[in-house]
Amino acid sequence: MLTEKSNRVAAAIKLQRPSGRRHAARFLAEGPNLVESALRRGLVDEVFVTEAATERFGDLLVDAPVQLVTERAAKALSDTVTPVGLVAVCRMPDASLADVLSAPRLVAVAVDTADPGNAGTLIRLADAMGADALVLAGEGVDPYNAKCLRASAGSIFGVPVLELADTAALVDALRAAGLRVLATMLDGETSLDDADLSVPTAWLFGPEAHGLSVDVAALADARVRIPMVGSAESLNVAAAAAICLYQSSRASR
Repeated sequence: MLTEKSNRVAAAIKLQRPSGRRHAARFLAEGPNLVESALRRGLVDEVFVTEAATERFGDLLVDAPVQLVTERAAKALSDTVTPVGLVAVCRMPDASLADVLSAPRLVAVAVDTADPGNAGTLIRLADAMGADALVLAGEGVDPYNAKCLRASAGSIFGVPVLELADTAALVDALRAAGLRVLATMLDGETSLDDADLSVPTAWLFGPEAHGLSVDVAALADARVRIPMVGSAESLNVAAAAAICLYQSSRASR
């Protein structure tokens, strides 16, 4: 029995690597927030928990498929400096572009987003604003990266998250589904104040360092700038996305 449990822990540890996640179509969710969200969605295969964590999170783990592990094993499974002793092996949520685009109103697209914290924040924003999906396009970060999961604060389970390498093909699909595609640009020709957000909309957000490339921005129906009256020259991608997605959500309510 001990050998079987050790093998299960060893298999779970492999999910810390992108190749392991892809091969198994599984990922690790650590901490009460993520584990609770995964359990609520019925996506949990098993939960590794220490004795101390069992006492602390007992109510959360009622009827959960629990595997009791040592503090040493919990540390090996953890991505944090101070593990709480609660890690779930989860199946990746089913999501397809066809399902998302069956009757879309609002889609957020993060293009070439390499920072997992930014990606997780965008997932959380898309969920909060009622978007149909968050798409990681181009050379995006793995959404099941531990840092990205933490930044999503459970929203990885609340909104479909897709990964598509071909940004141009994605834009074509968005437009074919009846979405107006808008790109955020510092020097966009259309002010956000003047953009028509009453129609189904897809927003393209560029990476933190240099924004959308000229080629990707050219794929959009319009390039939109956020009016700024203060001395700041720009906004980070999370702030820009929050403003744009809120305005779209507000216009559709």
